[in-house]
Parts: sequence; structure tokens; C-alpha cells
Amino acid sequence: MGDWRTRYRGKLTTPEKAMEAVKSGMRVYIHPGCAEPEVLVRALIARGPDLWDVEIVHMMTLGNADYVKPEMEGHFRHNAIFIGPNVRQAVNEGRADYTPVFLSDVESLFTGGTLALDAALVQVSPPDSHGFCSLGVGVDTTLTAAKTARHVIAEVNDQMPRTYGDSFLHVDDFEWVVECSHPLYELPKADIQNVHREIARHVASLVEDGATLQLGIGGLPDAVLPELAGRRDLGIHTEMLSDNVIPLVESGVVNGWRKTIHPRKIILGFVLGSRKLFDYVNENPIFEFHPTAYTNDIALIRQNDRMVAINSALEVDLTGQVCADSLGTYFYSGIGGQVDFLRGAAGSKGGKPIVTLPSTAKGGNVSRIVPMLTAGAGVVTSRGLTHYVVTEYGVASLHGKTVRERAQALIEVTHPKFREELYGYCERTRWLERPVRRTQG
Repeated sequence: MGDWRTRYRGKLTTPEKAMEAVKSGMRVYIHPGCAEPEVLVRALIARGPDLWDVEIVHMMTLGNADYVKPEMEGHFRHNAIFIGPNVRQAVNEGRADYTPVFLSDVESLFTGGTLALDAALVQVSPPDSHGFCSLGVGVDTTLTAAKTARHVIAEVNDQMPRTYGDSFLHVDDFEWVVECSHPLYELPKADIQNVHREIARHVASLVEDGATLQLGIGGLPDAVLPELAGRRDLGIHTEMLSDNVIPLVESGVVNGWRKTIHPRKIILGFVLGSRKLFDYVNENPIFEFHPTAYTNDIALIRQNDRMVAINSALEVDLTGQVCADSLGTYFYSGIGGQVDFLRGAAGSKGGKPIVTLPSTAKGGNVSRIVPMLTAGAGVVTSRGLTHYVVTEYGVASLHGKTVRERAQALIEVTHPKFREELYGYCERTRWLERPVRRTQG
């Protein structure tokens, strides 16, 4: 077959030429997160007026999403597997779609043909001496997308880190290659507020030495990591990580020595963070990247003893139902890996599935713990799976509890100014009575 370098040079082209592979009626996958191939995406958008009915599929991206602009209707239609800020308005205005799905199931949509892919646009590192390119900061669902798509177009960026694990594609997998050099998209640092720190302290009280952690995205999970500085022998098995993991690895708090599966390795699917994090995972053998069908496999997750899953919610009702992807009928994010990891932690020996949220929203004027979920809100985590709910007021332990006991526990971690209202609802439903206030006489 000859040397791979010769074949590689034969695939080199311009972004405009590469996008000619995309035809009307195709379904096109875009590498998500910090790995979005911005050069290819810009060329695809520029080709938009010549295309019709092209479906764009991806999880959250951080860059250009002009394919959802009103003037692109009829040319492109986005299908969001997880909704990011750059497409949220389009989804809720009906110019884009949302597919609710567990993150562990996304790749089966590609392999099973439900979302058969015509083309995949990926960003990779330059090839090594054997012709293998790394997917770098995001293996996620992209490796499987590239393996199943009929056309794979690679943006080869010399600033993409080289990461280890199941993270490689060979140059022979690509139809076209566009070389470039530009910084990756970075996720702005989460705004960690005092309420997040209060919640994080309560969450940290549930984390034992030797636990294995999964953390979601946002200020709450980011606030938890610094609170664990005094723990020993923590491990990580997660779908994603942010910058805040670095101090715990460097201090030895996270070393994975007591993990029961993949000891001494941080197992993850992708990172969302800054250049500092990208540099840290570059050629770092501690980090082992895998497709999310693997990282989020419930049977695998539960093999980690003392598995602690820490996820965020938008709203929780008094029976323990959790809404995490919408504000009423307004679609906000996605199901993601919350259920995968909560179920995995629930089945783990000594595991703890944790849902976190501030007790209020809208400047303290609305309670996030409610009698009933807002009309139209979706139940991401069912009441039967909800074990721990943590707010800045403490920990509500719900597993194995009656509805009466759940309501009592959740009211106790609600903001005090909303407790009377919730007790009133419980009296009408005959779940609870208000505590009797004794006065000194």
C-alpha cells in the first residue's frame, strides 16, 4: 500500500474543497465541545446557500453555530443531542430540534442507523510516526461517529493535544484533510458563588477516602473539587473534567490507587476547560480517554466501589423527581450522563448518587424545590433513583423513604422563606402537617 505519508499528502485540501463532499439531504456530525473544528464549520456554513435539508448533529459546541440563523432555514437544520447556549434560542424558536437521550445511548443511534451519519467533521492532532491522529480533548461520541460515517473530514491542528486511551484515528480513515493551526475553544471558567461553596461543603461531607468521583458541568461541580483537598486516594471515572481537577492530581489527593477498575487511571470521555487543562492532558498517561458509550456504561461504573456521582438539577419536586434539561417547556440543556452515573453509583458498593442545586432561583424569588415540577418540565431522574439531594441548607437523604419522609427531608433543605408554602401543599395532600411551634409561657 505504500507509505502512509504519501497517502496523507494526497488527502490534503482546502476547507472549501473538503466541504464539497457534503451534499443536500445529508446528515453531518460535528465534533463537539472544545474540539469543534472551526475551520471546517466556517466552510460548511459558507456552503449553506448551495445546500438544502442538511441536518447538523452534535452535542454542545462552543464556537460558530451560524447554521441555526433564520436565514439558514431550509439549508440547515440542527439536531441537538445536548443543547448549548449557541443553539438554545433556535431550538426554542422551532428552527432546530432537540433529541432527549442518555449519553450512554448516543453512539448506538449512529451504529444502529437511527441517526445514520453521512459525514463527520472532526478535529485531530497531527499524525504520529505510525499515521495515527489523536482526537485530543474530546473522544466523547466522536470516535464512533467517525467510524460509522460515510465521509470523514479531518481538521488537523498542531495545537490539538495528543491524549491516550481509545482516542485514535488513522490517516487512512479520512477522506480529506485540512491542516491548520489555531487555539482550541476554551470553556469560560464557571462563576463559583458563595451558594455553590456552601453546597460543595455539604457534598464533600459525603465523599469518603478512596471514593471514585464523577462530576458534571458548571459552578457546582467545580466548587466541590477544592473542598476535597483533605481526602486521600480519590479516583475519577467520569464523562468530562474541568480545570479544577489539576490541583487534586498534583497534590496526590487524586491518585486512583484504591479504584477497583482501571486503578491509577483517570477515565473520561472529554475535557471542557482552558489551555492550561489542554496542556495538562497532553501526552499525560494518567488520563485515559474513551468513547462515552464506555465511560457511561452503567455496568462498568458500578464496578467502582464507593462511586460518587455529583450532578446538577434545575428543579426537584417533593417526591424527588428531578428536572435537569428544561425550564418548564423551555429546553435548556440535555439529559447528558446524569442518569447513567446516578444509576451506576446506586449500584456501586458504598456508592452515592448525588443531585445538587441551589435552593432558589431568580434572585431568591423562586424556590427550586417545588410541590410539583413546572408544567412542561421533563423528568430526567425519576423519584425512584434519587438518593441524595443537596442544597446550601444541607443534605436530604431520600432512598428507601416514603413520600411523607421525602417531603419532610426536602422541605428541611429548602430556603426557609418557602417552607411554610410547601408545608401548606403537604397538608392539602395529607402528606404532612406543619411542625407545631412551641412558645414559652
